[in-house]
Amino acid sequence: MKTADRKDVIEEVKNIFSAHMEQNGLRKTPERFAILEEIYRRNDHFDAETLYNEMLRQQYRVSRATVYNTLDLLVSCDLVTRHQFGKNQAQYERSYGYRQHDHIICVDCRKVVEFCDPRIQQIQTMMGDLLNFKITHHSLQMYGICGNCQKKREILK
Repeated sequence: MKTADRKDVIEEVKNIFSAHMEQNGLRKTPERFAILEEIYRRNDHFDAETLYNEMLRQQYRVSRATVYNTLDLLVSCDLVTRHQFGKNQAQYERSYGYRQHDHIICVDCRKVVEFCDPRIQQIQTMMGDLLNFKITHHSLQMYGICGNCQKKREILK
């Protein structure tokens, strides 16, 4: 994404977040907006601790609780998606303006790879029609062993 486009998206999500906080009687703090901006500068999945440490590294004065609470707020207004890949701690990713995609997770190193296949959308539509459901969203995670971990396993044999 180009820098100008990213700035436009960040402004849009800030407006959405601001409206969400107003509607729910929540304070609009600089820390909450800084966390939102950091998330929308990222291109990866992250956990709350990684985000907290990145905020500290950039010399933002935020508490761990503020990071966790802000993530919950961002999930509640659909600006961030929370994933639970296996038994690991929750992973997050930005969600506004990004295409639907699914995940393959390595069971050894926990690497997460995103993919998009239009056939999944076709299956979703077909199953919704067949079972009389209005599908609002879906989550698909596949688990396996990535190429690097397969090689490591071969070496250890």
